[in-house]
Amino acid sequence: MRDLSSRPAAMIRIDSIWLATEPMDMRAGTETALARVIAVFGAAKPHCAYLFANRRATRMKVLVHVRAYERA
Repeated sequence: MRDLSSRPAAMIRIDSIWLATEPMDMRAGTETALARVIAVFGAAKPHCAYLFANRRATRMKVLVHVRAYERA
């Protein structure tokens, strides 16, 4: 068994969180969630998390846009 304590924790940078005001069918995939984000904002913004709830507000789905690479 490997010792994982010596490796730094991998983290996803999130600068802002957006909560959808309308419920979403939780059977929908990431493409549907992304389409809703694009319909509202025009594009998915880097380092943003988009939260969607079901009709009863008992489940949530999170879509996070992370750039594949960043220039230093």
